[in-house]
Amino acid sequence: MFAVYAKEANPDDPLASLVVGERPDPDVPDGWVRVSVKAASLNMHDVWTLRGVGIKAEQFPMILGCDGAGVLDDGTEVVLHSVVNDESWHGDDTLDPKRTLLTEKHQGTFADSVVVPARNVLPKPAGLSFAEAATMGTAWLTAYRMLFVKSGLRPGQTMLVQGASGGVATALVQLGRAAGMRVWVTGRSEEKRALAEQLGAHQSFEPGTRLPERVDAVFETVGKATWSHSVKSLKPGGIIVVSGSTSGPDANAELQRVFFLQLRVVGSTMGTRDELQNLLSYVSLAGIRPQIGAELPLAEAQRGFEDMMKGATAGKIVFTH
Repeated sequence: MFAVYAKEANPDDPLASLVVGERPDPDVPDGWVRVSVKAASLNMHDVWTLRGVGIKAEQFPMILGCDGAGVLDDGTEVVLHSVVNDESWHGDDTLDPKRTLLTEKHQGTFADSVVVPARNVLPKPAGLSFAEAATMGTAWLTAYRMLFVKSGLRPGQTMLVQGASGGVATALVQLGRAAGMRVWVTGRSEEKRALAEQLGAHQSFEPGTRLPERVDAVFETVGKATWSHSVKSLKPGGIIVVSGSTSGPDANAELQRVFFLQLRVVGSTMGTRDELQNLLSYVSLAGIRPQIGAELPLAEAQRGFEDMMKGATAGKIVFTH
């Protein structure tokens, strides 16, 4: 079958390991289902896989793509939940010590078909296209958990989203606005800030700008480049919710400010199957349509990777069949 995959780990030049070609058709174990992939979105996780982060050398070659939407053999339209749990696990899917994401142990979604446990497919909302639905399982689920499960924010409070043109960030803007938050964002260019306001942000600022007032929560996916600004932007007792560090993980922790102002720092990773189900219901009820920055044929995957790594994004990059 046609697929986009990583042939090996390459920490220094990840795109050198990207292959657009053919891979064997997958077998379907008992309790698993085959999904004919209609659309799958690109995530930074795919770049980390190319670099060899979170994957063992013997797992290569690995088909990339850790979320998507498609059709079961019986014609049912579905959205994929990307967190694959150990069969014996009970509880929060994201806390399973043996959990794995697609592309870490199991082959991913950048292919004609993917095989996943039966519990990892959910009905696709009729109001979402396959491309829109393909953004739900990683970026939007991450944003949903950050905002509604981890932050403790209430309608009317103020949230700051750092780097607001990426997939998680644009989802946070749209979800926060729909939930009644005052949404502020930072963006590196006038175009990125304008997009955030178009999606619902009340105000946008250049990175590092002193804000009109301190905020109740900051949502971090950028890391080192924005961390100091995030800490300084919080009210006493405020919270930073972190789900990524695209600019680097080794930021100054600003511990004196953290303990003196009693700030909270909370990590967040992906989300549970139930949270994905709630997210799909929420976007349908609220009439939210995810922001897609580019929709490309799977055969042009390299172009999508290049754009994402350059930061040339305006929402999610989605590959379609």
